[in-house]
Amino acid sequence: MGGSEQTLTQLNPELGAIKELAEIIDILNTKQETHADAKLNVTQIIDKYEYPVQEYTVTTEDGYILTMIRITNKGPPVLLMHGLLMSADDWVTGGPEDGLAYVLSLAGYDVWMGNARGNKHSRKHESISPEDPKFWEFSFDEIGRNDLPAMIDFVLETTGEEQLAYIGHSQGTTSFFVMCSEKPEYNQKISIMIALAPLAGMSHAKSPLARILAPYHYYMSVVIKLFKLYEMFPKSIEFQYMESPVCEVGNGIICSTVLFMFTGFDYEQINKTNLPVIFSHTPSGASARQFIHYLQIINSGVFRNFDHGDDVNHAIYGSRKPKKYHLDRVKAPVALFYSENDWFSDVEDVKILQEKLPNVKEMYLVPFKKFNHIDFIWAKDVKRLVYARMTELLKSDAKSMKTI
Repeated sequence: MGGSEQTLTQLNPELGAIKELAEIIDILNTKQETHADAKLNVTQIIDKYEYPVQEYTVTTEDGYILTMIRITNKGPPVLLMHGLLMSADDWVTGGPEDGLAYVLSLAGYDVWMGNARGNKHSRKHESISPEDPKFWEFSFDEIGRNDLPAMIDFVLETTGEEQLAYIGHSQGTTSFFVMCSEKPEYNQKISIMIALAPLAGMSHAKSPLARILAPYHYYMSVVIKLFKLYEMFPKSIEFQYMESPVCEVGNGIICSTVLFMFTGFDYEQINKTNLPVIFSHTPSGASARQFIHYLQIINSGVFRNFDHGDDVNHAIYGSRKPKKYHLDRVKAPVALFYSENDWFSDVEDVKILQEKLPNVKEMYLVPFKKFNHIDFIWAKDVKRLVYARMTELLKSDAKSMKTI
């Protein structure tokens, strides 16, 4: 970048964001096929880099059939849980040097990657088809109550261990807090929980799109039912560019922007050469109710159960308002990793969360001011800025280190 251009960007940061967005759009519009990983599924990618990979299916109490991906090792188990619209793929699409699954495997851990109900790997049920609207009647609440316990129990039963380390990103943290609140016996099965961009109460969330939509969550629910939009973003961005007419608008500006509208508009940490791989695996689908539940929490400022409306609430919860999740029941040791440029997991909300959790072992503010919500997974410097401290915490966890 030339001196004059750099000075202009410093004076007007929006110009830098626009320039970066234009480069991303150009990459997508050229439909680059130069990276072989963009055409492989998650197990094929892991196998390509010569890691031992296995795939399992786990059935929840309410009949959802979930897929788990494992990079086998002799060390203690660690469970990675993805965020909203994401999947197990996202722990490896950062590449063999920076993908967290590889980093942990090389450190000696038995790495397990979960897939929440409704994403591309977990679209099966014992009796309900994804074509049935009932299949999609879930939010992160059911993921916390049913999916996480089923996967945790399966990992511990398979490995013969009594505890595992848990690392969640975004919704992967929300569902964990739900689980330990509603099923507190699972606290005993967690040696340490590391929360990347934690989400619980969200009264300070800065995302303009979330702020605009939050007051209208009830009307959005009506629209979803009216137009039967129960499943959201089931196909990758690459697919959307090839198949969706809306992605032709403004040379792809809509489809490129939607990924960043919730998370923060700084692209400095994005590895643009790896975008074809990332965008061929993301997003991975979710229930519309997951989005609605987050909007309800932003609107109310309270971390609580799904709001079905007064009458249904009374029938389900025994009160006209949804019940709050009891964060004081989350007894497992927790480390909160957060950043200043996260439009979804705001610094103030993380500090409030710290006050409500009874066993916070660490508050780690990423030492890079422009680090955003998705940088915790794909940033160019994620190993130095995040994973280095994370692995130190894991090593200091005496219980998880007993077999290393």
